[in-house]
Amino acid sequence: MIASRSVARTVALLLVAGSLAGCWDSKNPGYQGWIEADMIFVSPDEQGRVVKLNVREGDHVEPGAPLYAVDDDLQQADLNQSNATLANAKQAYDRAAALSKTGSGTQANFDSALANLRVAEARVNTSQTKLERRRMKAPIAGTIQQIYFREGETVAAQRPVISILPPGNMKMRFFVPEPELPKIKVGDEVRVTCDGCPIGLTAKVYFIATTAEYTPPVIYSLDERSKLVYLIQARPNKPDSLRVGQPVSIFTNGKTP
Repeated sequence: MIASRSVARTVALLLVAGSLAGCWDSKNPGYQGWIEADMIFVSPDEQGRVVKLNVREGDHVEPGAPLYAVDDDLQQADLNQSNATLANAKQAYDRAAALSKTGSGTQANFDSALANLRVAEARVNTSQTKLERRRMKAPIAGTIQQIYFREGETVAAQRPVISILPPGNMKMRFFVPEPELPKIKVGDEVRVTCDGCPIGLTAKVYFIATTAEYTPPVIYSLDERSKLVYLIQARPNKPDSLRVGQPVSIFTNGKTP
């Protein structure tokens, strides 16, 4: 009889503990944060008109994949002019070299012709590079996030035409109160939950701000320390499971769901 009462008491304690744990979960939403990303913006070096788009928003691209092309009439004309200058420089160099061999020419004339030839070759390489950069290629693997200019539109120099999101550039940002800051260090793994996300998402802390912020703005005093917060950023282990702007809850070693 005593044994049965002991078992019943143990079961009751376990039920109470489970109930308290459930209450703690509901009262412990973790640190609230959101998902951001460092986009890669692909821009032309010089102003031009977009003549072709090779991708659409949402497409996955690999490094070197064609993205878009900008009109290249001026760059092609510059290359033609550079090639003509190079041809003349080669002729002048050949004449100077022939005269130098026979002793009819001077060393100064030969050196000058050689220098002009090298300059002409460099200009051709520059013109070719400018022409090739009118056909933009993906600098990194990722997903096309947004297209800012369409075919027929003119884009200024250094203005992005396309933005690419590499999976490794996803990050989550959240704020931690000043008293909790010593519990978190760079390299720590945190657990992440969000609506519709798979179970087991984690992230690794890579940045902790050294400057405090206030929520809301207050006059600093010892009594207001609890309102000091610090920005923390972490890289998710499964970035493909998250979306930019998505709200998330982060649980550290001191706060677990």
